Amino acid sequence: MRRIFSVSTAFLLFIFSVQWAPISHATDLPLAGPGGKIAGVDISRWQHPNDKAINFQKMHDAGVSFVMIKASDTRDDADLLALKYLSGDRSAAQAAGIYTGFYHYAILPNVTTPAAIARDARVQALKVTWRIGSIGGFNNNDLPIALDLENNCTQLSSTKVCKKYATRSAATLWSKTFLKALKDKTGRTPLIYSSPHFLETALLRDKELATYPLWIAQYAIDPAKVDAKPNVKPGGCFVHSWTTSQCSANWTMWQYSSCGIAPKYGVPGSRLDLNVFAGPSEKFQSLLTGTWIPDEADQMPQGETSTITLTSVVATKTNKNAVITVDVKRPDSSPVVTGSVRFYFNSSNGTVPQVTQTVQRETSGSWKLTIAGIPAGTWIGNVGFKDASGTHADVKTPLVLTIEQGPTPPPAPTKKPVIKPAKDGCKNQIKN
Repeated sequence: MRRIFSVSTAFLLFIFSVQWAPISHATDLPLAGPGGKIAGVDISRWQHPNDKAINFQKMHDAGVSFVMIKASDTRDDADLLALKYLSGDRSAAQAAGIYTGFYHYAILPNVTTPAAIARDARVQALKVTWRIGSIGGFNNNDLPIALDLENNCTQLSSTKVCKKYATRSAATLWSKTFLKALKDKTGRTPLIYSSPHFLETALLRDKELATYPLWIAQYAIDPAKVDAKPNVKPGGCFVHSWTTSQCSANWTMWQYSSCGIAPKYGVPGSRLDLNVFAGPSEKFQSLLTGTWIPDEADQMPQGETSTITLTSVVATKTNKNAVITVDVKRPDSSPVVTGSVRFYFNSSNGTVPQVTQTVQRETSGSWKLTIAGIPAGTWIGNVGFKDASGTHADVKTPLVLTIEQGPTPPPAPTKKPVIKPAKDGCKNQIKN
């Protein structure tokens, strides 16, 4: 991510006063959603197939009052795709008379101590702060940012199957730390997005967590029906921090379908997430309270100095993978926020072997690099850190790998491809 501007706070205030007058008073919002509720949608790069633009005026005319835009992601590749559309979608939506909110898709760290869990949460919150700072902060037409927490896998196998999950206490501590860091920085109370099943099974019931507004995702329930409500399951309700004594959920937004008719709302493609807002327009207005304009220190760095440390290197025989753990830090010794690592073979080796490198993020600024297929011999190279966003400077450290010949593994058995029948992802969902 590249730094967009460097201006004084006074100039930012001027831009704010000229371009960001309120769209309309929130009490004037149409109750165009099912059940006579305020209607909203949420979007990401998936709503830009082949780089096509969204027609936000058509979205507004279809009765949509708010749009939640993906602003950031723990994963660097997905994060850069979110950045690609964030500023343009926000400006176009507000120009069409639609309020905008944001969300951060989170991956939990593969660490266990409370201090390490909290540190990762604060680093990911910093990424969000930088991202919102890059578009000028929150204005009067912005809803708060939401934590999108729907995945508690912390370690994947080589076949991309989850082999380790965060404990409920770890996921709860991480969530509270992340949400508080954003609230303290911006003065806005963030939301938390998740499904009732995840909230029940992956998080502890916690009074502090329950103070953050809930954006709940549950499909196949039509909000237009009398007494329709999320948080139900066969034989009762989901029990979590937002469950009331009446077995309902104390929700603020409800994503009731992932199968909205996208062209109806000016969105390219075929599917769109649909939402409704709980309560009257006055409650909606309360979420718009408080602007936040970033200081110079809240802007993302550009080319900030990085230091790299190899904390462990295990490389022995050809039949075993080489495993390298790497830490990369900022000048103040805190973890870098973005970037990844790789092993680079030196040209002095005479040849570059064909190997498979797999990088797994352990926590912010820490990775486990696995290299498969290194031939026997001594290999000169370096472990390098690269940050495609340009936030942190690239850095390398030399490493020599000495690999002995190991036993030749038997050829892997040939597996016949398994053809699974196509599933209808929209079965039983509301198709408004």
